[in-house]
Amino acid sequence: MVETVVNIERTTTTTTGPPGGVNPSGGDNGGFWGAIRLNLDYYRTIPGILKIAQLVLGIICMALASPSMSSATNFFLTVVVLSFIVTILLIAAYFLGIREALNVNVNWIFSELIATAIITLLYFIAFIVQLAKWGESTEHGHGSNTAAGVFGLFNFLAYAGGLYFLFLAHRSGATH
Repeated sequence: MVETVVNIERTTTTTTGPPGGVNPSGGDNGGFWGAIRLNLDYYRTIPGILKIAQLVLGIICMALASPSMSSATNFFLTVVVLSFIVTILLIAAYFLGIREALNVNVNWIFSELIATAIITLLYFIAFIVQLAKWGESTEHGHGSNTAAGVFGLFNFLAYAGGLYFLFLAHRSGATH
């Protein structure tokens, strides 16, 4: 008669730390938050510097054009605020390395290229509309609104520069 012996070994592993997978000692317990890494190197490149410039110029445009005194300025501020939101989300994505942490089959460079192309076109229209309304005006607030249009032109140029570098990255075949 054949005898079968089965050995059972019980082991217990205990992990201490807060819920959510982040270890207070600086390590990680895996998962999405474990893949997040601070990426400051991106902001030492020309596209990274352009993103910071876009953010700063957007804040200046919002400060100079507020409060809105015409429908032209309403349109200008709408473009500025929407592009500001997109830019701050992209800055956060690059800073935290979220694009690399997500295992999603998305061509991030092409997606950002399309978004930046739309923002660049809208900024081009918006700064022209703003300057056309306030350039020759003598109404109250014409100085700050004209300056907002000029800074809108500068931000258009910053977005156009970012679009150029995204186009070069896309043409080289990069996807991240």
